[in-house]
Amino acid sequence: MAAVAAGAGDRVFKALADPTRRRILDLLRARPRTTGELCDSFPTTRFAVMKHLRVLARARLVVARRRGRERWNVLNPVPIRRIALRWARPFESGRADALLRLKRLVEEPL
Repeated sequence: MAAVAAGAGDRVFKALADPTRRRILDLLRARPRTTGELCDSFPTTRFAVMKHLRVLARARLVVARRRGRERWNVLNPVPIRRIALRWARPFESGRADALLRLKRLVEEPL
């Protein structure tokens, strides 16, 4: 089970590593969009955007549904939430707070 979770996390990190994919997620955060709408939002080819969508789908960050001839892409925030709980939340502890206090002290004018 841990190996499956690690693989899923790796796919999410890989998907989030690319600025185009992050921009796609930002667009989908506002509302679901068709593949055509997403393609129109980027200066790259339709094929390139579709490759990015495949990476996002493999990471389960985007779910695609066909409605007639259109393919609608919907953001799935669950994998990002899992990453936040697993990797970001532990750093919210006292050490992070202490570092922020130290930063404020160092940056304060004398």
